[in-house]
Amino acid sequence: MPREPDATRGSAGPRFLTLADVAEILSTSVAQVRALVHSGELRHIQIGGRQQYRIETVELENYIARKYAEADARTGTHAADEARTQR
Repeated sequence: MPREPDATRGSAGPRFLTLADVAEILSTSVAQVRALVHSGELRHIQIGGRQQYRIETVELENYIARKYAEADARTGTHAADEARTQR
């Protein structure tokens, strides 16, 4: 579960997330996040022993942005196009 913001870091929250944190944010399983890590699709660092991975918050945001870009490319839409049509 994502931790509450640390008073020393402000409201930005933790810099690094566990696989469980990422799974909760993406509403998926830890196994699915581990598969993303192992495939190289989700950039990570390994700390300590086996299976000790951490994902920097900015890397998770980059991953999400890439997935939106891929979805836009598949459907031929873009967020800016949608915003223009809503005006």
